[in-house]
Amino acid sequence: MPTAAHDNAIESERRPGQSRARLPVVQHPWILTLDSRGLPHRWISWQAACHYYALDMVAWVVGNRQFRFVGGICRATGLRSEITANSIIAIKGRNFRPDSHSQVPPLNNRELFHRDRHICAYCGDRYSGHILTREHIVPVSQGGRDVWMNVVTSCRPCNQRKSGRTPEQARMPLLYAPYVPNKAEYLILCNRHILVDQMDFLARHVPHQSRLHVP
Repeated sequence: MPTAAHDNAIESERRPGQSRARLPVVQHPWILTLDSRGLPHRWISWQAACHYYALDMVAWVVGNRQFRFVGGICRATGLRSEITANSIIAIKGRNFRPDSHSQVPPLNNRELFHRDRHICAYCGDRYSGHILTREHIVPVSQGGRDVWMNVVTSCRPCNQRKSGRTPEQARMPLLYAPYVPNKAEYLILCNRHILVDQMDFLARHVPHQSRLHVP
């Protein structure tokens, strides 16, 4: 198995392991994979990227970051194996349905708080994650669903004040509307240490209504 040849310009990731959307702790950057049409697909480890390169499954690459990984020495040639991986790679044969880019991503608190910029939808103040909660606009007790379009970020005092009521019943109007992030935005939300070229690529696929465009 190849190992990283150097740590220069390689960023570490920190990902809690609770949700399938959260990436585990690693020492090297995550590689962004695309389908054959150039649409964002998912983050993979450098080991998985080396696997695709070794099987000649990388169709083309974009981005300006490269990382060199070295493996063992070949007995026949006496040479050490080496793979250079780009930060963004397209995988051969990966051509997903036209609507796959707009499919609803899984909902979890961390990505919800990032979607809403850590701002409470009721008082408008910005808080750290441990002060925030997932707030159901239409309460579950009144038939509300646990989906992107029925949840916003709320601080705990506002959440307790609203209790099991709708914003209208509690006379607490929403300061912003919920929305469903698309695939590109969700990939941004679930990775805290995206490389510059990866961010530039993903940002071009984020819809205009996204709060990521808000300064």
